[in-house]
Amino acid sequence: MADLNVNIGGLKLNNPVMTASGTFGYGEEFSDFINIARIGGIIVKGTTLHRREGNFYPRMAETPSGMLNAVGLQNKGVEHFANVIYPRIKEIDTNIIVNVSGSAIEDYVKTAEIINELDKIPAIELNISCPNVKQGGMAFGVTASGAAEVVKAVRSAYKKTLIVKLSPNVTDITEIARAVEESGADSVSLINTMLGMAINADTKRPVLSTITGGLSGAAVKPVALRMVWQVSKVVKIPIIGLGGIMNWRDAVEFHLAGASAVQIGTANFIDPTVTMKVIDGVNDYLDKHNHKSITEIIGALEV
Repeated sequence: MADLNVNIGGLKLNNPVMTASGTFGYGEEFSDFINIARIGGIIVKGTTLHRREGNFYPRMAETPSGMLNAVGLQNKGVEHFANVIYPRIKEIDTNIIVNVSGSAIEDYVKTAEIINELDKIPAIELNISCPNVKQGGMAFGVTASGAAEVVKAVRSAYKKTLIVKLSPNVTDITEIARAVEESGADSVSLINTMLGMAINADTKRPVLSTITGGLSGAAVKPVALRMVWQVSKVVKIPIIGLGGIMNWRDAVEFHLAGASAVQIGTANFIDPTVTMKVIDGVNDYLDKHNHKSITEIIGALEV
């Protein structure tokens, strides 16, 4: 068996397969289907400083080779996570990572400070695709200056591994990646969902209550691969690739493009055991091609 261990900005993973925020709950929901401890890391659903009710229904829609979602970061807030959910999941024998979201920089900082005190949470993933209410609703992550500002603020408050999740809804993702690296990010994960919409021709109305939503699934994979490859050329910190990974072959392609680890999202809704299949498939691929370690294929794309 090949060595599947990877290091993500000081965070050690037994294998490079992780689960994407918002697609795996808090991990415990999948315990009837798989051995959760086998997963390299679980990124729990988006957590905010205060409780959020999310958007009105309908807020999910199936699309060709993918899905749209506009859940709206529904959660009960970071204090509820720390006091109620964390005690339930802290003994799961894998890396539990919290996805942190906010509408103002101080919200991000306060949330990160609370999570920083939780011993069994070794990392956070910063969702900078959130709208900055103080800047007219423009997402933090669509400008290099906005991304840098929030990352610097959180870096000063958070002492463990800081992963920053990048939005694909930008002109040049490499510019954003460089900005967050310079501002203290230990790793970047990409891509977050792409902005899309669906229309019901019979009613002549949008399918989603919010009109637009985040597109994920197999349809976005070519864009995600391209962006991972581009970012790998301009940053030195580890990259976590995600976007349309449905099987082990997809995962291998992301590694070849430069990703040290991968996250599986939409595929969990289709097959709750997909993470196990990807771990085994990647190992079989390495054995078949006589690779002793996963690190041998990271960024090994020949162009």
